[in-house]
Amino acid sequence: MINEEDRTALVNYRIEQAISTTELSKFLIESDKLIVAVNRIYYGIFYSVTALALKYQFETSKHSQLIGWFNKEFIATKRIDKKYGKILRNAYQNRTKGDYDAFVSFQKEEVSTMLDEMIDFINMVKTLL
Repeated sequence: MINEEDRTALVNYRIEQAISTTELSKFLIESDKLIVAVNRIYYGIFYSVTALALKYQFETSKHSQLIGWFNKEFIATKRIDKKYGKILRNAYQNRTKGDYDAFVSFQKEEVSTMLDEMIDFINMVKTLL
């Protein structure tokens, strides 16, 4: 069990990790490393959801469980706009395609849109923290 002081430090660490991932993602897009950028965009969102889960004392090592928890607690209850559930789902699916499928490519414009959505998502999570 994590004490409250450590929990707060971990929440702050995860949100900072998410924010720093935005800068890395921008660099990767500018460098035409689009599949890696898609991966980092998902992980930036993932880190922010992890921060949120920690704040609400939900812990899991499985991405699908974390996404399910987020949807149940925040989307289904209408605490936040359903667009954030879609952003998370799309980011996860795109990361999975980029990491595991053969011959996948992304367009710079589409990855830039994903980056904008990631920044919006992280900012939304910050308001909930």
